[in-house]
Amino acid sequence: MTGAASVILLHPGDNVLVCTATVHAGDRLPIDGGAIVALEDIPLGHKISRYALVAGDKVIKYGVPIGSMTAAVSGGAHVHLHNLSSDYISSHTRHAAGRST
Repeated sequence: MTGAASVILLHPGDNVLVCTATVHAGDRLPIDGGAIVALEDIPLGHKISRYALVAGDKVIKYGVPIGSMTAAVSGGAHVHLHNLSSDYISSHTRHAAGRST
């Protein structure tokens, strides 16, 4: 698939795009006046790197950090649980203020 409809940039500061359709390895995805090439098949709703990221880089989606890369990827790579660690606090580790556990 080729065309802007296959990925969406949610915020200009994001370093990932969201797939609005399944993307296949080799697909050219228009972005930033150019294009990136998908390096692998990426399912609908998953993230694809806008450019190269290294381990430790913050993943920016909606203009805010949502996690950190656990491995380096090139632009066009699938970004998901296999190479991203969430920055969200797990609900089972939170405690209500003023309450004992």
